[in-house]
This record gives sequence, C-alpha cells and structure tokens, in this order.
Amino acid sequence: MRVVMSERDVVGVIESDPAAMSVLRAAAGLGLPDWWIGAGFVRNRVWDAISDQPVLPERDVDVAYFDPQKPDPGEDTRAEARAMAILPGVPWEIRNQARMHVRNGDEPYTSTLDAISRWPETATCIAVTLRGDSVHLVACHGIGDLVGMVVRPSPTFGNSVGRATVRARVEAKGWLTRWPGLRLEF
Repeated sequence: MRVVMSERDVVGVIESDPAAMSVLRAAAGLGLPDWWIGAGFVRNRVWDAISDQPVLPERDVDVAYFDPQKPDPGEDTRAEARAMAILPGVPWEIRNQARMHVRNGDEPYTSTLDAISRWPETATCIAVTLRGDSVHLVACHGIGDLVGMVVRPSPTFGNSVGRATVRARVEAKGWLTRWPGLRLEF
C-alpha cells in the first residue's frame, strides 16, 4: 500500500529527524545567501519513510547557494571547512550555483532554485532551507514523483543522453536495491 504524503508531510519527515535538523541549523549558521539543501538529503529520507526503512548515514549533504559576487571555488572550500567546524563528520558538499552552469554546460543560473530545477531527476529537484525555526520546502517539479517513488528525468535531462545519465545514476547508487518499490519512468 502506497503512503500518500503532502508537502507538509515531507517537511514533517525532515523536522522529525534530529540529525537532519542539526545539519539544517549548521548550514544556517554559515550565513550563505539563498542556501538550500537538496537532492538525497530530502529524497532519501522521504523514500525511507514511505518504505518504512531506517535513514542511512549521508553519502553527501548538497548545500547549494547563490552568490554571483563570490564565484571563486575557494569560497566553497572555506564554507565546507566552516561547516565541518560547526558539525564535524558530515560529508558537506557546498557549491555556489552562480558558477555551476559552466560545469554543467547550461546558461547562467539566476538563483539557487533555478539551478536545483536542472538536477537530473524530478524527485531530486527538491530542497529544504531553515528560516528561523521553520523548515521551508521547494519542489521545482512538484512532489508527485518524490512521494510516488517515481524516478523520472527532469526536463533538463529529458533527452537520450540525459535519460542514460539518470539510468546510470540509478544503477550506480543502488536505488532499486534500497527501494525496490521505485518506478522508473524514462
């Protein structure tokens, strides 16, 4: 039986996880502009909750922010060092999305959310941030695929090369082993 979740339920999954909240508080303490934590940080927790599985340790914590005034990759390295000082042991990956379009071969991004909307799968194009004590969620392509446990390429990855990239990610990350209820829709 499929669990039906709303955006509020997704936020509840994050808020009820003390480790997730510690990560969000640490990220908030960095003072990065327009910051969000996305990808597996949200997706995996939701899929684990739906599948009634325990949350596994983070493989990485993708902190995306947008600061066109500081495009130097060294800024990310310094932010990661500050994050490690606040919350050691977390595999931080902090990236300024103001320059990531170059690596990804896209037009310049206009914001963090513009960049997140171009991540590989629709269920990965989701993120949370902390404002005060409140968790805020953004789902660039809606939450339907996330809560429906559907793996579908985002519009940016909707071509044959993109679909192959998504297939390779599913296999390399072992998603079907961890969540056998996933539906692949390429």
